[in-house]
Amino acid sequence: MSLARLYRDYIACLNSRDLSRLGEFVAADVTYNGEPIGLEGYRRMLEEDYRAIPDLRFEVQLLVADGSSVAARLAFDCHPAGRFLGLDVDGRRARFCENVMYGYADGKIARVWSVIDKVAVERCLSEPSPR
Repeated sequence: MSLARLYRDYIACLNSRDLSRLGEFVAADVTYNGEPIGLEGYRRMLEEDYRAIPDLRFEVQLLVADGSSVAARLAFDCHPAGRFLGLDVDGRRARFCENVMYGYADGKIARVWSVIDKVAVERCLSEPSPR
């Protein structure tokens, strides 16, 4: 199976919220932005994301896969509850992207580096509410 297909299957797993399958895609000793969090820490992070953003859905806008690396630009159009990225979003619509790179080992995600476009969320919050 190609790395791109494997990655798209991982995204489908996230969108279905079937975290019982997460270990099929993510290594037991995964790191996130340089911190060792392990598979259970990764699962907890996703569970927190789902709680904070009830309508969270990952949309792949751009995907580059080469050797053992994947780079993706993920788009989000959602309504975070309460605070998100230190901002009082309180259910308002937020549109933003995440630029994320993955290092694979033995067919699983072993390293993740992620940057979320917080400025885009701030821009959404400054827009007038629709009437």
